[in-house]
Amino acid sequence: MIINIVGGGPVRYVPSLQQYNCEECLWVGADRGVLYLIHSDIVPSHAFGDFDSITPGEMRYIEQQLKHVHIFPEEKDLTDIEIALQWALAQQPTTIQLFGCSGGRLDHLLGNIQLLVNGLAKDVQIHLIDTQNNVTMYEPGSYSVKKHESYRYISFLPFSKEIEQLSLSGFKYPLENCHIKLGSTLCISNELNDDRGTFSFTSGILLMVRSTD
Repeated sequence: MIINIVGGGPVRYVPSLQQYNCEECLWVGADRGVLYLIHSDIVPSHAFGDFDSITPGEMRYIEQQLKHVHIFPEEKDLTDIEIALQWALAQQPTTIQLFGCSGGRLDHLLGNIQLLVNGLAKDVQIHLIDTQNNVTMYEPGSYSVKKHESYRYISFLPFSKEIEQLSLSGFKYPLENCHIKLGSTLCISNELNDDRGTFSFTSGILLMVRSTD
């Protein structure tokens, strides 16, 4: 099962949601993301949030369209996205995709990127996707990357203090057993030479950012 969560970030950064729709997909709205879904002809199964960016009329409309609307107080310890993500992880999906979680406020973007770490312990890969980027997080291991015309550039960034023995094969700029420290931009803006490449590392937490201009 794939769970797609749509937040209320600036709509210009939200890609066409229908292209991510599928039979095994379950859709969830967080705050204003519920309206983004409904306007995309997708009725989410659940909605979460304090709905502080929703007008009373829009709120009535949402409650008419959805069976499961979970309303939280504005003063709370978790963001609407984290509340929705915790619920999604409890459903034991194979993949979670986050939309409407970038652009606008930088604190929300950085917080949403940090939320990706919650998938590691559950063995659930979480993608943060917008019109230009696809961000994922990895624990030590060996991984395959397939070329995607929509995401020509591939960057690797440390999310931990250090990344040990990072190797890149099939890339324009290969690496072999390289030690990368937090704050390094060595692995920014790489590209695949072939249809598929591999990357591996032995210690740390690594972010992969796939982007297009």
